Amino acid sequence: MSFFRRSCKTDMTSHCPRCEAQDKLHHCLHSLKTSLQQHTSAHLPPERSNMRLSSAALCTVGLAALAGAALYASRSPRVPEGIQPVENFDIDRYLGKWYELARIDHSFEKGLQRTQAEYSRNQQGGIDVTNRGYDPKRAEWKISRGRAKPTIAADIAALKVSFFGPFYAGYNVVALDDDYQWAMVIGSSLKYFWILSRSPSLPKGVEERLLHQAHLLGVDTQKILWVHQDGVNPTGSYK
Repeated sequence: MSFFRRSCKTDMTSHCPRCEAQDKLHHCLHSLKTSLQQHTSAHLPPERSNMRLSSAALCTVGLAALAGAALYASRSPRVPEGIQPVENFDIDRYLGKWYELARIDHSFEKGLQRTQAEYSRNQQGGIDVTNRGYDPKRAEWKISRGRAKPTIAADIAALKVSFFGPFYAGYNVVALDDDYQWAMVIGSSLKYFWILSRSPSLPKGVEERLLHQAHLLGVDTQKILWVHQDGVNPTGSYK
């Protein structure tokens, strides 16, 4: 049995696509190890063969560890406990440009103003993500590009977003305007929080309503930072 399959909670006789992929990886690693053993035994004296075999075994273990890490990283991030992503979600209506009006600050956005996110369909039908923000200290725009995928169903606003290889982070829309004009997003934990809007400001009363909902969900609203988005300062808007 594959080492990876032991952690699967489904019935071993049932069809599990992820487990099948993991089994293929397990067999590939096993074949690699066997091939290395045959190669070293056939071409080297016994004492040197044992030395090479130890190195080959270490390489195989290293490959297995890397493969396991990649599989772990590519899993769908969990939805935080108590968080309910929006249902009847239409990803195509969500596409386009959003202004980031508020966030809980993290290193990847720290110090950035006029932050924006843009979502679009790519040629393969997936979702491309472009994040940008202005760094006033360096007087330059910073841009990050990634991709997003639904994690539960196409009509549930639970997604995973990646800006670095197979490593995904959670993206759960927990409040959404009927006309898709503003949204509140929570990541893989309550420490990741954003309020987005199609315009640089929210309609009257929406800010208070979203902050109240965030508080009820357990978000530390004292850590929420409101982002400079006035649209008229000397940095200019990104176009």
